Amino acid sequence: MLRYSFVYLASQSPRRKQLLEQLGVEFALLLPDASEDAEAIEVAHLHEKPRAYVQRVTALKLEAALLRLKNRGLAPAPVLCSDTTVALGDTLFGKPNNANHAKEMLRQLSGKTHRVLTAVSVGTLRKQCHALSISKVQFAELSKQDIDRYVASQEPMGKAGSYAIQGRAAAFISYISGNYSGIMGLPMFETAHLLREFGFTV
Repeated sequence: MLRYSFVYLASQSPRRKQLLEQLGVEFALLLPDASEDAEAIEVAHLHEKPRAYVQRVTALKLEAALLRLKNRGLAPAPVLCSDTTVALGDTLFGKPNNANHAKEMLRQLSGKTHRVLTAVSVGTLRKQCHALSISKVQFAELSKQDIDRYVASQEPMGKAGSYAIQGRAAAFISYISGNYSGIMGLPMFETAHLLREFGFTV
């Protein structure tokens, strides 16, 4: 088995960087340039189920990142990609388009249990490995004032489901079942397992 000294992280998420650092794995960022339409990858297909969606998007992110790596002529190393979505039943909750969209998502999640699905892919041009983490999160009943104050903090923007469990939204969450780091955006158990497949000591 080839052994690598670092992995490429194809994500701008500060949470994923923090979690990868926590695993003690050296990494370099491999981000899309202006010519790539990264957001187009995240468009859901009609009637697509949450599990199928998050796995498909993550695999596409890996494919795009591996092509980016090849085109830039960078040193060979595995690439790590991840995607997180929130699902209430079969309804997908991605990142909010604006403040009103964030408020509407939070109104729908209020008082209910939803799922957080995070897929992870690690791969090279020759080998790809994939994993999926699914957790359940119970929200307390949120008042209009709760939602308005939270959205005014700007924390929901750029977050799947319009909240960050590691931030102020922790005050809304009465129960979780599953993988806390997966809810943050990079499930550490699954990620460690995938990295070991590429010779990393985690």
